[in-house]
Amino acid sequence: MPRFRLTIEYDGAPFVGWQRQDNGPTVQAALEDAVAAFTGERVEVAGAGRTDTGVHATGQVAHIDLATDRFDARTVMNAVNAHLVPRPVAVLAVEPVGPDFHARFSAIWRAYRYVIVNRSAHLALDAGRAWHVKAPLDVATMQAGADRLLGHHDFTSFRATHCQSKSPMKTLDSLRVSRHGERILVEARSRSFLHHQVRNMVGTLKLVGEGKWSPDDVTRALQARDRTAAGPTAPAGGLTLTGVGYPD
Repeated sequence: MPRFRLTIEYDGAPFVGWQRQDNGPTVQAALEDAVAAFTGERVEVAGAGRTDTGVHATGQVAHIDLATDRFDARTVMNAVNAHLVPRPVAVLAVEPVGPDFHARFSAIWRAYRYVIVNRSAHLALDAGRAWHVKAPLDVATMQAGADRLLGHHDFTSFRATHCQSKSPMKTLDSLRVSRHGERILVEARSRSFLHHQVRNMVGTLKLVGEGKWSPDDVTRALQARDRTAAGPTAPAGGLTLTGVGYPD
């Protein structure tokens, strides 16, 4: 039974998230339908991360097992993409992998990027792809606040109240804030994240950038281990899963 690794991009706006469910269209279901249309098989597309409603991806990773070895990687990619049209999902690469590879459990890091557009004018082209913040943001102060979150901590203050993770303990390897003209990027990397963790960290850093909070307030929020102690949840549309890493 051949196993293939898929690298996938998608616009999360029309979907209720990655994971297959009954209350609306999902990315996982779109891919599974495309595989079935191509092969005649109903297979599970196992993803590396379960992105939320409205969250995008440029580097999601998944794997599938096919019952036949008649198809090579290029054929799988082209055929699945043909059956995905017109849904905003594309398979960027397919490669054969061994049976020990698992898109979720083999991953050693995941990376997300959050985009803020910091200007007074409303968003015409970036609507649904960025958080529009009118108040001027101080990126240096935001980075100072972000530095307080690095390392191994109890991130209860930054997890969704309905998060299903067994433990709030996570190790945040990187959290970088940078300005590129009117665009501010918040880039986070960790082995895994809690539900809404990145969006809640971004919402907190916005308060710091506006001067409403200091970096010390970020530390106090982290130490409180209480969701109500941290900032608001940033909108989903600004968040993109940019990559998943695996051992060589």
